[in-house]
Amino acid sequence: MAEEYPGVDRTRVPRHVGLILDGNGRWANARGLHRTQGHAAGEPALFDVIQGALDLGVEWLTAYVFSTENWARDAFEVEFLMNFNIDLLQRRRDEMNEQGVRIRFIGNRDDPRVPDQLREEIRMAEELTAGNDQLHLVFAFNYGGRVELADAARAIASAVATGNLDPADVDAGTIGEHLYLPDMPDTDLVIRSSGEQRTSNFLLWESAYAEYVFSPTYWPDFDRHVFGRCIAEYQARDRRFGGAEDRSESN
Repeated sequence: MAEEYPGVDRTRVPRHVGLILDGNGRWANARGLHRTQGHAAGEPALFDVIQGALDLGVEWLTAYVFSTENWARDAFEVEFLMNFNIDLLQRRRDEMNEQGVRIRFIGNRDDPRVPDQLREEIRMAEELTAGNDQLHLVFAFNYGGRVELADAARAIASAVATGNLDPADVDAGTIGEHLYLPDMPDTDLVIRSSGEQRTSNFLLWESAYAEYVFSPTYWPDFDRHVFGRCIAEYQARDRRFGGAEDRSESN
């Protein structure tokens, strides 16, 4: 196991890793394929990374699979992604359940553009795996960080308006309690594939002090070994959370 993830200290593995799955379309274009074939090729990469997270003891893994902005894509591609997610959940949920993975979702599944069957598959996957704790696998679907914060602000404003919350008591903790998954810890590491260096509206609140690793690998070529190298890079950094740098050795 250790030789499979060279350079990774298993005693300092990040608790929560976010994944921005980027590069499917460019991977497909480079091969003369349709963009949808790139999305399909990204599935085995995701589940190989999930296996890597299980191997290394990562507790939470959040994958950005469909953003609130992705509705603007070509209608054929959007329809493919909706049906692909239905098919993926049907094929993979039992496997994930057997491995002790808890499947969870963040984002607006009640959007009328989301097919009823997909909503039902999401519900079934969450219910089936609700008792698992080996790995929390969170799919950020129809998700946007700004929308999440707006939804939290709306809920807090409603509580204040009804007299259930004193405005003087609103603080960062209050906002955290009104996010989509209040029990989800902040991300320690966010990995973006394909070489692009943007946050793309992903977990804006939860990633306030996350380390970012931008891998040049297109997502369909990603695997547990690239994942391990990203974790090794994360472990080589000095996380100070806004504190002063320790310069005692140089003084």
